[in-house]
Amino acid sequence: MSTSFTMIGGEGPDSYQKHSKCQGGLLEAAKEKINETISTKLDINFTLNLVNIADFGCSTGPNTFKAVQTIIDAVEHKYQKENNYEEIEFQVFFNDSSNNDFNTLFKTLPQARRYYTAGVPGSFFGRVLPKITLHVGVSSYSLHFVSTVPKEIKDHDSHVWNKDIHCTGLSKEVVKAYLDQYKIDMGSYLNARAQELVSGGLLLLLGSCLPNGVQMSETLNGMMLDCIGSALNDMAEKGLIDQEKLDTFKLPIYVAYASELKQTIEDNGVYTIERFDIISNENEEIPIDEDFLTVSFKVTVGGIVASQFGQDAMDKTFEVVKIKTQEILPQLANAKPEMQYLIVLRRI
Repeated sequence: MSTSFTMIGGEGPDSYQKHSKCQGGLLEAAKEKINETISTKLDINFTLNLVNIADFGCSTGPNTFKAVQTIIDAVEHKYQKENNYEEIEFQVFFNDSSNNDFNTLFKTLPQARRYYTAGVPGSFFGRVLPKITLHVGVSSYSLHFVSTVPKEIKDHDSHVWNKDIHCTGLSKEVVKAYLDQYKIDMGSYLNARAQELVSGGLLLLLGSCLPNGVQMSETLNGMMLDCIGSALNDMAEKGLIDQEKLDTFKLPIYVAYASELKQTIEDNGVYTIERFDIISNENEEIPIDEDFLTVSFKVTVGGIVASQFGQDAMDKTFEVVKIKTQEILPQLANAKPEMQYLIVLRRI
């Protein structure tokens, strides 16, 4: 992941920790399926009664704590039931970009936790646990990032230059450039996890993908990213940010189609796909409200905007975003939905 693309840390009112309930809703909706899959598909042999778990793209919590606890509860239930082990110990590794707010993460760890912890900063596109045998890995809402934006997309003189700040889906050339990078990064991610996971270990992937025939610009997330781009253009026109900087500012995000995601996994060849489920989440509806939407996107996108243009410019940009969001509430209410998925892979 781009080291500058980190969620806004801390515990304040504009922090990711306070505005990540929508992401956490998918985990809750998928919990029963996760429990079932761990019960029937996890097949590990260990002699020290120690299970290693890692969250790749953990951010600052609290969702990572919920994901970890869901996995621990399921593993305990499976092995205590099958093998009558009196006690299993767990070691949890929290991984994210080196710019992630690990201080807040560890400060807010659940007091009643029953596991050892370690923070592992670094890009998850490479191996991050070189001396650790991993039994269960999880990534939630982190696999839509790419490690770098294709350079031709940022080059104003290139015929592939993207005038928008993200991959809207409107330009085939831009889509292809992002998709090519996405395939490289997903391949690297899967290969890295394969080196860490034991045979029979599981990798849980949760996130959003696009339904066939739907462009990113037609979804609520796409419309909001367009809104942020429009606000940045206004800032440049007023001379508050540099136009040349804006021309090269592109988000390292590619939301894949479900078919692209599945094909990338199959091409990798070192996992069996134990689940590839589209999750119906009754709580996934996002409030169509300018205050809620502005803050939600500020805590996720604001960090990279600030790293490019400065904190003051970022704050002013999102003041404009709020006004623009209010103007497009009817379009947002009719946006085409993305699909939320749970994918469970088992290491061959």
